[in-house]
Amino acid sequence: MNKLIIAATIGAGLPLLASAQAAVDLANLSQLDLSGTARYMSMGGAFTALGGDLSTLNNNPAGIGVYRSSEVGLTLSLMNRNTETSTADVTDKHNKTLFRANNFGYVGSFNLYNNTTPFINFGASYSRVASFDRIMSGGWGNMNGSSLSNYIAAMTNSEGDIPSSDMQFGDRYNPYLDSNIPWLSILAYNGYVINDNGNADGVIYSGLMGQGTYGTGEFKTREKGHVDEYNITFGGNVMNVFYYGIGVGITDLDYKQYSYYQENLSDAYIAASKNGADYEIVNGRADYRLSNFLHSSGSGFNLKFGVIFKPVNQFRIGLSVHTPTWYNMTDTYYGGIDYKYTPNDPAYSINQPENPSDAPITNDGTSWHDYHMRTPWRMSVGMAGVIGNNVIVSADYEYRGNNMSVSDVDGNEYKDVSSDVKTYYKGVHTLRLGAEFRVTPQLSLRAGYVYQTSPVKTEAANDGVMIWTAGTIPSYTFNKETQYVSVGAGYKFKRFYVDFAYVNRQRKSTFHAYTPILVDQALDQASPSASVSARDNEFVLSVGYKF
Repeated sequence: MNKLIIAATIGAGLPLLASAQAAVDLANLSQLDLSGTARYMSMGGAFTALGGDLSTLNNNPAGIGVYRSSEVGLTLSLMNRNTETSTADVTDKHNKTLFRANNFGYVGSFNLYNNTTPFINFGASYSRVASFDRIMSGGWGNMNGSSLSNYIAAMTNSEGDIPSSDMQFGDRYNPYLDSNIPWLSILAYNGYVINDNGNADGVIYSGLMGQGTYGTGEFKTREKGHVDEYNITFGGNVMNVFYYGIGVGITDLDYKQYSYYQENLSDAYIAASKNGADYEIVNGRADYRLSNFLHSSGSGFNLKFGVIFKPVNQFRIGLSVHTPTWYNMTDTYYGGIDYKYTPNDPAYSINQPENPSDAPITNDGTSWHDYHMRTPWRMSVGMAGVIGNNVIVSADYEYRGNNMSVSDVDGNEYKDVSSDVKTYYKGVHTLRLGAEFRVTPQLSLRAGYVYQTSPVKTEAANDGVMIWTAGTIPSYTFNKETQYVSVGAGYKFKRFYVDFAYVNRQRKSTFHAYTPILVDQALDQASPSASVSARDNEFVLSVGYKF
């Protein structure tokens, strides 16, 4: 075994496992939040059949047909996000406060003075439809025979017989660019996290964890970013019974992730040399940290279609369909390993950098990759009714498919990612309920509730399949169900209005440091995981003017 530690320089034209999004990344970037005006949020977003609110421009565009006057409005919110990450050994808590503009919109209503088509309306709006801000951290006091190094070794072995020379740098040879070997394998090999064991027992590469090895693990992941949507909507009504609308959504996505994972192992199986001879596997102390940075950004568009039918004044039925959002995306990324190995036998040594900046990395700067991404389509149906003269109740059901995909800039779909999407994910069902009580002609009180199912299939959530990730980031997070509870109030002046809402969101997730190993019985192990509980408390204020 002979290794040479050199930093690699990379550029465009990269293999899939190096740079493109994996199925878990697509799911993360496709998530949407309950967001909009204070009235919309206080009633749980159950507006598919109601309409008449600026938020309906990115919900059911037929809602614009309900307008009989023009409107302009602004919504601001203050959110406190609490994230609790728990393992068997430690619980970490993180708190963050976010101030943002949830919604800004305008609707122009034009009276045609026609009994058949009395109004034609046009609208434009901005909405923040998703926020990615989250910090997760934790650790394990006993790795129980599990190690990231063993996962990387198993993944490398599953690629077939890869000579160790193919993962080392040479004259005019860069393994990141000149091979189809997974980048995480190359990075780990050059950082001594996995080692060539001479093809013993048919296993080409082995990790640091073996019989008698024990130690700890630690991780931290910080996410930040958002999805903003700009909508242009056109609609109207027919005889004040049938309302219709069509909209175009322009989206802007920005996501950043900073993460590290480290292990501190005793009696590990490390590569060391005695008296300058070839490296061999010996017992010793292994301390290493894998650090990653990912920035995904892009813009996209979607179409929205909707109708509302009002057979009687006290009852409405609504339907809306959203096409997938088609994105042009760019990823920039960086990965590196810092390490220190200490053989138990002082006669052995390892040639390792004294300066952490000399440790192996995937590049000498920030590299990039362009691709196309498609998020799922959505369909909503809703009903709303008026009880007496002062109570409104509404209910929505939404289905979101799992037809996510990623392709290169020429439109060639990455079939393996599409297959992983079908293996890991299922359609999402969302129930939204809302109610409004008009205390006086000016004052209204509101409440709402939202329940959203987990997008993850049971087998994937229970470590029943291997979860493939992209680049040098082995971790992933699976969301469970999400719930919102909201209340609010609104006051109407002659033309102005003020609305307020309080929204509580609770979402549980599971963080996995890396996938369970199911492809290599010699290295079979479970995945270290942590329970993540996110609780948001959001205060929303909307002001508007109707004319």
